[in-house]
Amino acid sequence: MGVLGSNDCFLSPDAHMFNDTADEDLMVMYQKGEVRAFEVLLSRHRKPVFNFILRFVGDRETAEDLLQESFMRVIKGAEAYKRQAKFTTWLYTIARNLCVDQTRRRKHRKHASLDAPMDSSEESGTLMDVIPGNEMASDRKSVNKQLHEQMQTAIAALSEDQREVFLMREFLDMPFKQIADVVGVPENTVKSRMRYALEKLRLELDEYKDLAKVAP
Repeated sequence: MGVLGSNDCFLSPDAHMFNDTADEDLMVMYQKGEVRAFEVLLSRHRKPVFNFILRFVGDRETAEDLLQESFMRVIKGAEAYKRQAKFTTWLYTIARNLCVDQTRRRKHRKHASLDAPMDSSEESGTLMDVIPGNEMASDRKSVNKQLHEQMQTAIAALSEDQREVFLMREFLDMPFKQIADVVGVPENTVKSRMRYALEKLRLELDEYKDLAKVAP
C-alpha cells in the first residue's frame, strides 16, 4: 500500500517514544527531518482517516487510494505546515477535499454500506456498530432489518454538505469550530447543516429525535 502499512506494526522500535507527543509537535519534528515522527502520525491517524474516507466515498478501493494520496500530500506539504494550525484540521481538510473531488468526478455516486467493515482487519466493526445514540448502543442487537434499511437509506440520502458534517461530528467527534475550518464555511453554517441532517434522519429514525431537538 505504498507509504501506508496495513496496521501499526510498521512503526520502528524507537518511534514509540513519541507516543505521548502532540500531533502538532510531531509535525514540526518531521519538518526538521525526524522520520519517526511521521511514523507516529501515520499510526495514529491512518485508521480514522480511512474510515472517514470510506464512509464518504462508499468504495474500499477508492478509499485506499485517497488515503494514500492524503498522506502523500501531508509529506509533500510538510514544509508549508504552520505550528499554530491544528494538525487534524489540516489532515481532514486534505482528505475531505480529495473526497469531494472524487465524488464530483463520478456520475453516479455510491454510498458506504452500514455493514461495510470499517477496517481491513477481521475484528473490525461496521458502521452499524458505531451509529451514535444511547438507544442504538443499548439495543443494537435488536435492531431489525427494516430499521437498518431505513438508517442506511436516510444517511445515504443526505446532501453532500450535510453528510460530511454529520460524519465529522458524529463519527469523528469533531467540535463545530473545527468542522467549520475543515469545510471552509462559518460555524453557524455547519451547525445549520447538522441540524438539517438530524431533522432528516429524525423523519426516518426515532433514535435521532432527541439529538435533533438539542442540535444548536
